[in-house]
Amino acid sequence: MAAITMYATGWCPYCARARALLEHKGATWIEIDTDDAARRAEMIARTGRRTVPQIFIGDHHVGGCDDLYALDAAGGLDSLLAAG
Repeated sequence: MAAITMYATGWCPYCARARALLEHKGATWIEIDTDDAARRAEMIARTGRRTVPQIFIGDHHVGGCDDLYALDAAGGLDSLLAAG
């Protein structure tokens, strides 16, 4: 399975939804807490976005929670997860 990195916070409902979908898929991920200002700056520099979650599968920037669910609905999430 591909390596997954998710920039998130513990209190964000969109982060919780993204976690739920990834758990449903049997995926594991590294989570980076953006409550830390340096980590949030890292996320913004890497993605150009300020909102969480920001999800990477391998080197592919999926985007946020809605992007993750859209990818799954389009049938692309499983193949991206398996590509790792």
